[in-house]
Order: sequence, then structure tokens, then C-alpha cells
Amino acid sequence: MQSFTAHGLAAHSAERSRFPALDGRETAPQQPGERENTMALRHPSAQKRHRQSLKRRLRNRSKKSTIKTFSKKAVAAAQEGGNVAEMQQKAESLIDKAAKGSTLHKNAAARRKSRLAKAINKAKAAAETQA
Repeated sequence: MQSFTAHGLAAHSAERSRFPALDGRETAPQQPGERENTMALRHPSAQKRHRQSLKRRLRNRSKKSTIKTFSKKAVAAAQEGGNVAEMQQKAESLIDKAAKGSTLHKNAAARRKSRLAKAINKAKAAAETQA
């Protein structure tokens, strides 16, 4: 049985399966964090660049997540009176390494380091007033 579209043309099921974006069905990405192609990449070089961009994106996300984790640990160490200098040094080292590549811009890295130092000093001051 044929179904008719708004223009009066028959929409065959074979045509709909070739163009999933047109029939309203969405498919889930294959891997976590991977985006689905919205356009068909016909050229091999474009396909390769897309694969590279997905790998780069996952690597960058992982580095940024690690930076956030160690920054939070450094602030927590300042609040609890732990080894703050070591944790701050590790977090700043990770930020510098990310800025050395293309994960973070150098100004964004400087801003993060500044905010980290500010948060640690604030946590230290709060811990000293409570003690």
C-alpha cells in the first residue's frame, strides 16, 4: 500500500529507509560521546577528518574532566587542611599540559589557574577562621 505525501507523490518505504533524516526516525550514536552524521560524507578525506575529530573530541573531554576533578580535590584539600601544595601543583600541571596542546587556549588556562588559586586561598581562609 502506498502512502501519499502533501504533494500527492507516493512515498515508498525503500526511499524512506535510504533517508532516515526525512522520515522522522532518529538513530542513537554508536559510542558514548559520538555524534551521528547529519550529512553523508562522501569523500574519504572528509570521512577520515570526521573520525579524527571524534577521537580528538573524546581526548579533549577526558583531559578537561581530569582538570576539573583535580581542581576540586585541591580546593577540598584546602578546606580539610590536607596536602594543598601538591594537589594545586598537579592541577596546574594538567592545565599547562592542556594549554600546550590545543585542548585549552592559553588565556583560558591562565584564567583557570588564577581562579583555582583564588578558590584555594578562600578555602584556606575559611578553614582558618573556623579553627
